[in-house]
Amino acid sequence: MSEGGVRERIVTAALGLLVEGGPDAVSTRAVSAAAGVQAPTIYRLFGDKQGLLDVVASEGFRRYLADKASREPTDDPVQDLRDGWDAHIEMGLAQPALYRLMYERAVDGGSTSPAAAAAVDVLAGHVARVARAGRLRVPVERAVGLVHAAGRGTVLTLVDAPADRREPLLSATARDAVIAAITTDAPPAERPGPVPAALALAEAVPDLEVLSDAERLLLGEWLARIASGD
Repeated sequence: MSEGGVRERIVTAALGLLVEGGPDAVSTRAVSAAAGVQAPTIYRLFGDKQGLLDVVASEGFRRYLADKASREPTDDPVQDLRDGWDAHIEMGLAQPALYRLMYERAVDGGSTSPAAAAAVDVLAGHVARVARAGRLRVPVERAVGLVHAAGRGTVLTLVDAPADRREPLLSATARDAVIAAITTDAPPAERPGPVPAALALAEAVPDLEVLSDAERLLLGEWLARIASGD
């Protein structure tokens, strides 16, 4: 088997042990036995257990993003944002040990890991669709930060509580509060107010080839001022 195949087998074994038994189950001995390799192979390919866990976290994000990519968008970007929230919560509750590992290692040395950054980019894409539809009431970056922070907080709050004591409506209540804070109630067919209109146009500025770079920059600054209310 190629080195790449051995590496993949080790990561898959470690991921399975983590999901089934939690972080304490992911020992070098257990991983080597599950993967059918010698412990020195793990050290050679990953450096140490922490290096292996870093790769497992990245694999968790890869699978999470693959699942998101398989979901076809609908004509309602706000509903898609709701559905994305629900899928995020569902993943965290189904695999709490993996979820903790993914987000504990999302920031390494003060910078966001590429895998975690890719997940935020997917969320930003969903929020940008809401903006282009004229349904966003706050700047895209602020909306992304709010959804991201609230979603993580909701998952961790739920997994920290005993299963029989979890508030069943916590996720839906948090989701609806966040969605209400960042989106408008007006359907896309209605004329949006100045802030949603500015946010929608801001998303299209990079594609306005009829304008020069300087004109696009200036227009972007004007639209940002309208959106922020300054």
